[in-house]
Amino acid sequence: MWLSAGRASRDPRLDRVRLGVNVPNFGPGTSPAVLHDWAQVVEGLGYDLLMLSDHVVLTPDVTEQYPAPFYEPFTSLAWLAGRTRGITLGTTVVIVPYRHPLLLARMAANLADLSGDRLVLGVASGWARQEFEALGQDHAARGRVTDEYLATLRAAWEDEADYRPGTTPVWVGGASAAALRRTVRFGDAWHPLHLSVAQFRAAPARLAAAARDGGRDAPPAFAPRIDLDVTAGDVPGGEARIAGHGSLEQVLSDLAELRALGAESVILDPVRGVPREAAWASLAAVAARRHELREAP
Repeated sequence: MWLSAGRASRDPRLDRVRLGVNVPNFGPGTSPAVLHDWAQVVEGLGYDLLMLSDHVVLTPDVTEQYPAPFYEPFTSLAWLAGRTRGITLGTTVVIVPYRHPLLLARMAANLADLSGDRLVLGVASGWARQEFEALGQDHAARGRVTDEYLATLRAAWEDEADYRPGTTPVWVGGASAAALRRTVRFGDAWHPLHLSVAQFRAAPARLAAAARDGGRDAPPAFAPRIDLDVTAGDVPGGEARIAGHGSLEQVLSDLAELRALGAESVILDPVRGVPREAAWASLAAVAARRHELREAP
């Protein structure tokens, strides 16, 4: 059963999960100073990962969710690497067809090298049809192209003397059967986003089945991303509730249960439209509870 409210504060599983934050790198008011403030807050609270999302052209379908300005993730992460101490940096997620695969391989490997091997490369096939068209890409072929490009990236990284990718893990986003097959072929971890409680509960079995079907001895790791929407009271809905939506105790229970389901890393995605001071307060509350567990005898 999904953990009931109140369990998470006593459950040591919450202490054993690596927690990260998807920092908003877009929208009115976003600036280098704001990105720097986010990085200082996230690392200062003791989070393990700081990740950014990806778009290249702000077409109307993109701006409905990601308004201007938009800071490109590789440029921004390279800048943040010099302004953080040891937090892992990552993309959640780079849209693979938007960049030539050898350019993507070079950019990611160089960022890993320059940051001291602190990169997670989250990838996906994308969704925004108008953005694909603006970039001269075939939206209908995005799945096939993503697979081809990831194969090229993996082959390029075998030349360690040139690319120097370090230990950069590849997290594959998406919740479809095709995304699971892609994870098994190319990924170190499966990185599904914004699923319901019931969908997350079914995730380990789906991942294991995909690994068996793909001839992989062991399934990839499980590294989900969930919303962080802390409310004053419990959110109803049972297993249909989106994980991460609810009271602090519900959110903490979600995190503990995801760890019990095998997640070694979980990325928190502050809900869009929430003032950043409120988002920081929610992140601080989660971090404080995890710190309590670490300090407990």
